[in-house]
Formats: sequence, C-alpha cells, structure tokens
Amino acid sequence: MVAFPLPKNAVEAGYRVIGFDSVGSTNAEAMRAAMAGDAGKIWYAALQQTEGRGRRGRAWESPHGNLAASLMMVPDAPSSGLAGLGFVAGVALNAALARLMPTAAIRGGIDGADGTGVWAGKVGDFSGSSTRQNESASDGGRARIALKWPNDVLADGAKLAGILLEAQKRPDGRTAIVIGIGVNVVAAPEGLSYPATSLASLGVPFDAPSVFEALAESWVECYQTWNNGAGTRQIIRRWRESAAGIGAEVAVQRSDGVLRGIFETIDDAGHLIVRDDEGHRIAIAAGDVHFGTTATLR
Repeated sequence: MVAFPLPKNAVEAGYRVIGFDSVGSTNAEAMRAAMAGDAGKIWYAALQQTEGRGRRGRAWESPHGNLAASLMMVPDAPSSGLAGLGFVAGVALNAALARLMPTAAIRGGIDGADGTGVWAGKVGDFSGSSTRQNESASDGGRARIALKWPNDVLADGAKLAGILLEAQKRPDGRTAIVIGIGVNVVAAPEGLSYPATSLASLGVPFDAPSVFEALAESWVECYQTWNNGAGTRQIIRRWRESAAGIGAEVAVQRSDGVLRGIFETIDDAGHLIVRDDEGHRIAIAAGDVHFGTTATLR
C-alpha cells in the first residue's frame, strides 16, 4: 500500500482513500466497491495501473510514478445529470494544477497550443486582471494549460491528463458513478497517435501523492458547487473559461462520420456546439475532437 494523503476538507466531508503501488485498474476497484454496497465518497489511487482503460475501451498506459485515481460516488441526483461530473472533475483538476503550477501561462487557443494569444496570468486565472498578449509575446517557456472537450487536460497542446466516467445501477436501485482521472506525473506514455507530456517534463517537481492531495481538495469544493446537479451551469461556465479551441476550426469524429466546422462554445448541458459550413449550429454529446491543421484535412 502507498499513502495518498487526504486534505482536511476531504476528511471533514467524509471522503476516504485506499492507495496502491500498482493495481490492475482503479476504476475496476471502485466499481467493485460500488456493487458491494459501499456508500461512496471513496478514492482508489495508485502509482501504476496495469489494466487501465480510457474512453471507448481504449488502453490507457500508466508508467510507474504517474497518478491513477478513481472516485466512487452515489449522488442523490437523476442519472441523466451524472455526466456533468466529468466537467466537475475537469474544473477540479484545473484548480489543482493552479496550485501546483502557479506561474504557468494559459494559452487560450487551439488545443491550448496553437491559438491566437496567451493569458499572462496563473493557471486557472481568467479574471479581468489577466492581460491578453499577442502570439509573439514571451511566456518565459512556461506550460500553457487548457481543458479539451470532453475529458482531457492539455499542456502546450499535448495530453497531460484524462478523465473517464463509468456508471452502473446498483442492486439497491441507486446509480453509482466512478470518476477515473489519470495524470502523467513522471512520464508520458509512448507510441501514442497524439502528443502527450508529463508534469516532470514541464519542470513541475511534485509526486503523485502530492498531485492527488491537490486534486482531492479541489474536488470537494467543485462537487459542492455542482450540488447534485443544481450547480451544473456554474460548473460548465468555469469549464468553458478554460476550454481549448473556442472559435477555431474543429473536426469531430462521430459514429456517423466526421463533422467539420467552427467550435462556437460549450452549452449549459455540456454539449459541444459546432457551426457547420452552412451556418447550422449542431450540438454534439459525444465524439473525438481534433483542432487546427487536423481539422482542415478533407
């Protein structure tokens, strides 16, 4: 077992944690607890997963020393609203990075790397005091962080973290949801079809237990804001403020083909809103998103 510290606010709110050096899948551990009748508010955290998975059943490689963390909750909310917890996790992770990377710059553009400007402020700071600078402005080589719809965190356009939600009806009739979060702390997986990075490569000197502690602290505040779905709009607004690619060309791979257009916004239900070549605004609930030059390929 490995000690993953719970912050004071998480302990006071009734959260628990079970830590591992290595485990097959933290999501699987959490879902087993749910089906066994656990009341929820329990984290499963590990330095390595050997059977991790991402969206659509894809394998998720987790080199030793990275963070794999899954939280099992049994919310008093309609099942139809539980997808909003993915945005809660994104906002919480962004807030945690704000504390771990307080001097990082925020790129407000395509994939967080190819946009038209830089926020000369702190991670998570989108207040009026931040100054919008042009592309040629120096950011001192600091990482630029953005949230990519629906479930990734990017640093300079490379994947730093991912989020996976899984839900299942329990024998007692309630719905349990597991929020899985993977953060590349010491190393990024190799051989991927997309760029990936790690906190270590960005010069951030924190280990996985420290990242977990910051995440667990932020989660408590964000989950309270969500308030069993009543605060979904507020969470979505905060997520939107940190979104990559708004206003840029986008291509969305869906089950029925590829949709291309302009990424206009995220609506209050968490849908990606794309304006196609004919000016139609299309709401997308699920799909793989590509920005920049990838989006223009025909």
